[in-house]
Amino acid sequence: MLPTATLAGFLSGAGLIVAIGAQNAFVLRQGLQQRHVALVVATCALGDIMLILCGVAGIGAIVQAWPVVLDVFRFGGAAFLLCYGLLAARRAWTGSGALAPGADSGGSWRGTLVACLAFTFLNPHVYLDTMILLGSLSTRYPGAAQWAFAVGACLASVLWFSMLGFGARLLLPLFRQPRAWRILDGLVAVFMLTLCVLLLVKPLR
Repeated sequence: MLPTATLAGFLSGAGLIVAIGAQNAFVLRQGLQQRHVALVVATCALGDIMLILCGVAGIGAIVQAWPVVLDVFRFGGAAFLLCYGLLAARRAWTGSGALAPGADSGGSWRGTLVACLAFTFLNPHVYLDTMILLGSLSTRYPGAAQWAFAVGACLASVLWFSMLGFGARLLLPLFRQPRAWRILDGLVAVFMLTLCVLLLVKPLR
């Protein structure tokens, strides 16, 4: 029963985490630039682990019962995505995003940490996915199996962010060209601004 629950948690977590999102786009860009990758991967994984465990413990029911909480994160997240999307659009337009991998110009670890925390906790969908959805799915497994489910979901998060952050270097030959950075930043800008609009016009109910 425990191995089955762990596998179910891993597959459920992977299905939600691997989906394209603002957080994944941020981790990918940090990985390509090789800037504070370990910090970003650890922050994203630990944030997911905390939310998954809270969901399995039943705290997700509180969020579900108080939808105003999601609205606060909804508008805060939209504002953050708007700012980040406009910055990405400016980099794409000016070509200023083509920084040499590993360069230290800009992007302090403190600023990176703040941005990473914002991408992790200002996204209202993360509460719906990790705390409410995974928390609900875990109730299908009684007793210790429920926490085995949580362990599987946590492992999926750690594995995915590690692969995305540290594996991004495999794409470095492509991103040695400034044009590739401009295309990436253009796509990130469109993606972030689209998510911003969706958060504002689509209720989280």
